[in-house]
Amino acid sequence: MLDVANTSPHRLLLVDPCSDCLDLHTRLSDAGWQVLTATLEQLGQPHCDLGLLRLQAAHLANLGRLKHVLSQTGIQWVVAIPPDLLEQPGVAQFVAEWFLDYHTLPFDNSRIHIALGRACGMARLRRRYQQQAWPSEELFLGTSDKARALRNLVMRIAPTDSPVMIRGESGSGKELVARGLHAGSRRKHGPFIAVNCGAIPEHLIQSELFGHERGAFTGAHQRKVGRIESAHGGTLFLDEIGDLPLELQANLLRFLQEMQIERVGGTCPLSVDVRVLAATHVDLEQAISAGQFREDLYYRLNVLEVRTAPLRERQADIVPMASHFAKLYTAETGCRPRNFSSDAIAAMLRHPWPGNARELANRVRRGMVLAEGREIEAADLGLAAAAQPCVDSLQTWVLRAERQALHAAISHYPNNMGQVARQLQISRPTLYRLLHKHQLR
Repeated sequence: MLDVANTSPHRLLLVDPCSDCLDLHTRLSDAGWQVLTATLEQLGQPHCDLGLLRLQAAHLANLGRLKHVLSQTGIQWVVAIPPDLLEQPGVAQFVAEWFLDYHTLPFDNSRIHIALGRACGMARLRRRYQQQAWPSEELFLGTSDKARALRNLVMRIAPTDSPVMIRGESGSGKELVARGLHAGSRRKHGPFIAVNCGAIPEHLIQSELFGHERGAFTGAHQRKVGRIESAHGGTLFLDEIGDLPLELQANLLRFLQEMQIERVGGTCPLSVDVRVLAATHVDLEQAISAGQFREDLYYRLNVLEVRTAPLRERQADIVPMASHFAKLYTAETGCRPRNFSSDAIAAMLRHPWPGNARELANRVRRGMVLAEGREIEAADLGLAAAAQPCVDSLQTWVLRAERQALHAAISHYPNNMGQVARQLQISRPTLYRLLHKHQLR
């Protein structure tokens, strides 16, 4: 069965067209293409399958801006370039990283139609896989069973106003969960105020949380609104609540009971309407036994509880999350998002990830900067020295088998995703999810 999407006309955007490009415009239009033209300043986010840029010497003076403009369009690109321009330093690398194909001017009419048609088909295929991918906010939570369970729990408790205790290892996404709870609540249009209780000097915590009046202490030259008051109508996220000093724990408990605060040096209580979320990586029950955390505050904060799983227990999430981070840091590094080599993927699956998602993000950022080829290698991630275990985990074997099955089916039916799905006995949405998961797009 023919794919219905392939019956629609190809849509091409010509940018800064030259005389050769305008002749191409006529020929493509006669062949049934929908062709639009625009200047580089007019791009925006065009509703096209493919873009064709006529690269000029003036563009090379500010490649950073050109990369930013191309990345914001959301479409794939082909470049038309004069032969002498391709010989300039750095141009070949730029073309190889940012474009599906290139053509030297003047165009060879005997092959340009076929080449653009092939590039347009590839661009549509990539866009289709991207539409099946997880939204960016879900990518952090991943696609494993534990990630889905966490996501479902967050969706269920987000609409309530009850306090939530978020527990998990450092770097495992506790603040992301807090932001998800805020985004799904009736307070989503209000402020989200995050406070790291372990990062504020002890003598400043009272003022930071509750604010102070002018003249309350030496150096208090003007009134300061505290973090709790700033969160009025929204959500207050107290990160690393286990590091809060005992004296401040008593003040916080009083606020939770009365929903009122007093600024340091003030005498008038202020009513504050906030939802309180707290997070910790320490064992609060043990801290209570050691006399380091108030039991009554614990029960005030722990009305609902969410636990984040460490990344080492969610191997199926590692590659999709790494791919997301690679796209996220594209603008920072000035490079196109790179895929990961098979060795890099194997190294990531072997690594225990003691720093969880935060460590993964940092290693991917490092890899984006250090990678010299078209793929990010294990050495670029700083994982080349990771020891190979004698026997891989069951999850590693499952992921490897999935990838091999996809390769085999696609090699038999490279242009028919419907037949590939039937051969593998899975639905097409599941096929697209697996293709995105294993970077086979």
